[in-house]
Amino acid sequence: MTTVTEPHRLWRNRRYLTWLVSDTSKGLAATLFAFAIPLLALIITNDPAQAGIIGGAGMVARLLTTLAGGILADRHRRIALMVLGSLIGVVLAGGFTLLALGDALTFGSLLVVDVLLAARSGLFDVAGESAIKEIVPDEAMGRAQAANQGRDAALQLAGGPIGGLLLGVGGWLVGVAMTVCHLVAAATAWMLGREARRAGIVDAGAAVDPEPATAPEVKARTTAWAELREGFGWLLSRPDLGGVLLIITIINLGFNAAITTVIYALQQAGHPELLIGGMTAAVGAVMLVGAIVAPLLVPRIKAGILAITGLSIAAVGSIALSLVTEPWAIVAVLGVAVFMIPALNAGMMGYFMVATPTHLLGRANSAAGVLGMGALPLAPLIAGFGLSWVGREWTLLVCAALCLVAVALALGNRALRALPVESQWSEHAKQFESA
Repeated sequence: MTTVTEPHRLWRNRRYLTWLVSDTSKGLAATLFAFAIPLLALIITNDPAQAGIIGGAGMVARLLTTLAGGILADRHRRIALMVLGSLIGVVLAGGFTLLALGDALTFGSLLVVDVLLAARSGLFDVAGESAIKEIVPDEAMGRAQAANQGRDAALQLAGGPIGGLLLGVGGWLVGVAMTVCHLVAAATAWMLGREARRAGIVDAGAAVDPEPATAPEVKARTTAWAELREGFGWLLSRPDLGGVLLIITIINLGFNAAITTVIYALQQAGHPELLIGGMTAAVGAVMLVGAIVAPLLVPRIKAGILAITGLSIAAVGSIALSLVTEPWAIVAVLGVAVFMIPALNAGMMGYFMVATPTHLLGRANSAAGVLGMGALPLAPLIAGFGLSWVGREWTLLVCAALCLVAVALALGNRALRALPVESQWSEHAKQFESA
């Protein structure tokens, strides 16, 4: 007699839904600030280069603190770190609100606030990203990541108009909204921990390794540097994961620099914040549609094919951006360019979560973030200085060239092309465990 296992239903998983509310609230706070900070910087300084410095400094701070965040996520209880990180977010968002109310926002104060909020994200967001592995089983991880992509698209859809409306009243109102979001994130993360304790579930990050370590191994793991090296070493030793990171780094830099260039150029051309927010929302709406489609694609199409397709479309879109200047045309081009991004991310992130051992997930996550996003701080600098030095068209063409390089590398990467569909991720990953 054959026993048929019923597929895991995400929307009946109470712990996943609680985690999703917490992560979404934190994500909305980040979306609002990410929308407000470049526009505030441009309003205050009227200098794209200075705005680029603020954005770049925040990204550098996040990348550096992400390294420590990965170690924290593997050493300590991840849900407890989610609560602590959200409470720190409440304090920082409240401080930003007071600065805005006191008319004390300057280039220097914006730089400090951006760096502190970015450092908070780097130290604590890895714990939230890693906690999902203990909440969702492997066979549903691709669908969970696709749902997360839908959530991210919804945040972009709502974040632009909301951010534009709030910023139209004043930067202080953005701070108030961020404070409330972090409060909700802290409360729901605490609820998640309480649900885990009631169910007798060990909080990930504090769990014991699956196999006892020898004395030399225990000694090596007593230092943060040794633990960090272990995460990087494991990731780079995996041909199915490590080789893809350079491609992700280049496409992230090129495409994000292109979007930042467009936003800066629109503001400098005199377009109001609400219009820019509405354009962001329109692109988010397309991503939301893409995220709705993603759960249908991930179980049926190889992750490698999804990745190469998404990269190629984004590269073509970055070229087309240099040819259009009207807001409606920019939205149309970006909409096409981002449509496959949710499926690409769901496939790549889902496979990564399945392939990574639980006890290494925090450090592997931070290592992947640093390696994959390492060049991202250059994006606002390319946009800011590019607009000042060579203008919009040539800056966008440089961004497009970076995207095309990423596509060429992806087409030549055998490990990326070989990534299978969701149901085969676990089996595919096992063949590299002894590598």
